[in-house]
Amino acid sequence: MPAQRRVPIALELYSVREAMKEDVPGTLKKVADMGYEGVEFAGFFDYSACDLRQMLDDNGLTCCGAHLGINTLLGDNLKKTAEYNWVLGNPYLICPGLPGDYTGSRDNWRKTADVFNDISARCRLMNAWVGYHNHHTEFTPLDGEMAWDTFFGNTVHDVVMQLDTGNALVGGAHVGQFVERYPYRALTVHLKPYSLEAGKDNLEAGYKPMIGDDSVPWTELMGQLEDFGGVRWYIVEYESDLYPPLQAVEVCLQRLKGMGK
Repeated sequence: MPAQRRVPIALELYSVREAMKEDVPGTLKKVADMGYEGVEFAGFFDYSACDLRQMLDDNGLTCCGAHLGINTLLGDNLKKTAEYNWVLGNPYLICPGLPGDYTGSRDNWRKTADVFNDISARCRLMNAWVGYHNHHTEFTPLDGEMAWDTFFGNTVHDVVMQLDTGNALVGGAHVGQFVERYPYRALTVHLKPYSLEAGKDNLEAGYKPMIGDDSVPWTELMGQLEDFGGVRWYIVEYESDLYPPLQAVEVCLQRLKGMGK
């Protein structure tokens, strides 16, 4: 069994999106002051890559990912996208969802896998990685197979499997089963809390609890990720309203540190 190692913790900036809209430099400073080591962008707020990189450097932060629409990864757009992210120091180009013509049937997902295989081949020539992030619908069977399995069963190993712990639970799945099925592909992982008990009558209510007060088996899961997942970054994502966003993500980070992370 490979030796476990310390994995740095980043913040998915969608968690604090309203603060980012109002004050990007100030929000990045607050995130760094909490103790986060990196960030994943969900929008660039009309800043140049050079300006954002300077803000990251000023706060000792690393860019460990960006959520990007599929159109930014196709054709001539891919080179522009990869170059922008190269300036940020980010090699992980993650697609957080797809329009219906890429999904909806097992055959569509097979074709989507071919699209990502092509993007991946081009990305690797630019020293970048492409990946896909789950919501809950990918764990619904289509023609006898989960969409997640159709996609990752037909993509090359270099396509990053960005698992989201909370979204997987909503879909009736556990992240650990996919770490075992597709080892060393979960290079970045979203640590999102979800309580099955709180969400039994209202799915959205399940997202309210903090990390540690939810249904994710954190210690077991992080052990799997560190042993067999190939994880390079943990990325906290919290989108509910138990606390104001900046307070909530600080609580999540402290909970993880309390687990020895």
